[in-house]
Amino acid sequence: MPGNLEPLDLGIQIPYHFRCPISLELMSDPVTVSTGQTYDRTSIESWIATGNTSCPVTRLPLSDFTLIPNHTLRRLIQEWCVANRSSGVERIPTPKQPADPISVRSLLSQASAISGAHVSVRSRAAAIRRLRGLARDSEKNRVLIAGHNAREILVRILFADVDSGAETASSSEVVSESLALLVMFHMTEGECESISSDPGRVGFMTRLLFDSSIENRVNAAALIEMVLTGSKSADLKVIISGSGSVFEGVMDLLRSSVSSRRALKIGIKALFALCLVKQTRHLAISAGAPGTLIDRLAADFDRCDTERGLATVELLCRMPEGCAAFGEHALTVPLLVKTILRVSDRATEYAAGALLALCTAEERCRDEAAAAGLVTQLLLLVQSDCTERAKRKAQMLLKLLRDSWPDETVVNSDEFGRSEVAPF
Repeated sequence: MPGNLEPLDLGIQIPYHFRCPISLELMSDPVTVSTGQTYDRTSIESWIATGNTSCPVTRLPLSDFTLIPNHTLRRLIQEWCVANRSSGVERIPTPKQPADPISVRSLLSQASAISGAHVSVRSRAAAIRRLRGLARDSEKNRVLIAGHNAREILVRILFADVDSGAETASSSEVVSESLALLVMFHMTEGECESISSDPGRVGFMTRLLFDSSIENRVNAAALIEMVLTGSKSADLKVIISGSGSVFEGVMDLLRSSVSSRRALKIGIKALFALCLVKQTRHLAISAGAPGTLIDRLAADFDRCDTERGLATVELLCRMPEGCAAFGEHALTVPLLVKTILRVSDRATEYAAGALLALCTAEERCRDEAAAAGLVTQLLLLVQSDCTERAKRKAQMLLKLLRDSWPDETVVNSDEFGRSEVAPF
């Protein structure tokens, strides 16, 4: 075989033994199989995952599927990359080694041990922190950790004080680490309902929303959202959302000036999940959700969070007190009008729904909407490729606003004649 393969687009040649025999690409994480051949980890893992049990090069059967990192070859490749940096070659990073079942079992055993003379709280927290680092590295690691019953173990650790009947549950380092790791996994319906059906556990989650650690508060909100979404029972959802404290805790997270992007994202997800429970929606209004939502929508959210925030606005506008609260904020109507056709189809639909509720409730909102240019936006909307629900809401809004249309605008325009709005 030649020592080099054909030149790449970079204008240089990659040494043959630096290329994976499967992908023919430069290896970034070379590993050796039982036959002594070396492949890039991603390629050989895909080969094995499709049911192949032989070595791709030698065709000999693999005696086992252990992949041994080839550190020597990886360092040679890195050195070659550095030597050819002037030609546009980037140095491959040192790969993080995947978790192995033995170490995962050992760490979980250490984490779940009872603190005492031979097991300290610090060592248990360190074990969970190590698992958290592995889970953060890759989806494959998360699957491996979850496959060792990690979620059940973490739930047990997190609520140990509550389940034991302790008068006050602590937010110790072990609790903080187990909470941070637990929210990295997807929980089953049964796991979610084992939490939502226990008032003590629900109360502990709620108290964590007011913890001194911002990370604990964010992770508590994430767990509440997961449990709410994963619990199918309407009665159990009410148990979680039935406390004004849970809304206050989430709203504090959204209002905080030190909240990170992750905190805002989790905060709006949790608020939306809480507001899906119709029976307790009024608690969100009492906690000041309308004003905070409009303030955040005007400044901080990305597209996905904007959609979720607008959906929450529409949900709260289905209540008279919600419409009244949103109507009192000077930016509500202009912001909703501005959102139409500017963010996404979903955002347009939610904004139109909220405006329909507001304009139905108050004549003042109708005048504000017309003055903000809503009529023109709606005429464009009904002729766009937006959702049918959004178009129906737009048509209803146009009928509602007809008495507020400025005389010199679209009433007699050709654009109006081309719209899909039915004649009045």
